Amino acid sequence: MQNIIAVIWDFDKTLVDGYMQDPIFEEYNIDPKNFWEEVNKLPERYLKEQDVKVNPDTIYLNQFIKYAKEGKFAGLNNDKLKEFGSKLKFYPGIPDIFRTSKELLANDPACKEYNIKVEHYIVSTGFAQVIRGSSVMEHIEDIWGCELIEAPDPNQEGCSIISEIGFTIDNSTKTRAIFEINKGINKNQDVNVNSNLSEEQRRISFKNMIYIADGPSDVPAFSVVKGRGGATFAIYPHGNEKAFKQVEQLRIEGRIDMFAEANYNDKTTASMWICNKILEFAERIKQTEKSKHSGNFNTPKHLI
Repeated sequence: MQNIIAVIWDFDKTLVDGYMQDPIFEEYNIDPKNFWEEVNKLPERYLKEQDVKVNPDTIYLNQFIKYAKEGKFAGLNNDKLKEFGSKLKFYPGIPDIFRTSKELLANDPACKEYNIKVEHYIVSTGFAQVIRGSSVMEHIEDIWGCELIEAPDPNQEGCSIISEIGFTIDNSTKTRAIFEINKGINKNQDVNVNSNLSEEQRRISFKNMIYIADGPSDVPAFSVVKGRGGATFAIYPHGNEKAFKQVEQLRIEGRIDMFAEANYNDKTTASMWICNKILEFAERIKQTEKSKHSGNFNTPKHLI
């Protein structure tokens, strides 16, 4: 076990004001409302027409591929997805909160002595490539997201487009990603999610995790982190009463520890809570390390 505090972030509506697909729709003049209405109807349609169940969290990937092949998303490949990352509209304080949270422990001698540090992770049902092209990437240790495979573009010779699904993350498998962070799979290729590791062999303790997301779809991830001693935090957009009620209900149900408006600027509730929780975790780790080195060294005595 290493003394790492992991801050694990959802992406859409948690870091981004809206959805990461918004710049793509804008580029190709696609009405996002119509697109998502089409996607939301697909599970019922495929079940009725073909008696086939589909994953409602990731069926949108097939729709993106379909649009690319039809020319509605002309030339959409992984390179273009990465370019769209630079067009994302982040909430205030992003990416500064990543840097400031890491710097919290930088000048603490005890944190240096015990090698206590902060790492940031993103676990998203969105496109991994879009995240890789965004301004937050330089501050992120690793990401889990959906990956797409390319093939030659039938509409344009010499070009490629997204053609197949390579890897998916949905709202349930986010919990798998959290276990992979716990076990350090991204750092050790000899370990997989099914490896039988003792608590001491795992890279990051659940007790040292903070999970941040925007709503009910993240209940499985909230439950895994909070149920194993970590901390959970929810975000809602400024002035959005419906989103506020959703996160308040999560608090009432004990799914989250705290929630705040989506603003990570210095001295906002979100910034102060996240930073305070990191310091709280760091202090607990320091005390644990100190106790390991302060054993009872009394000299044995003869019994009387």
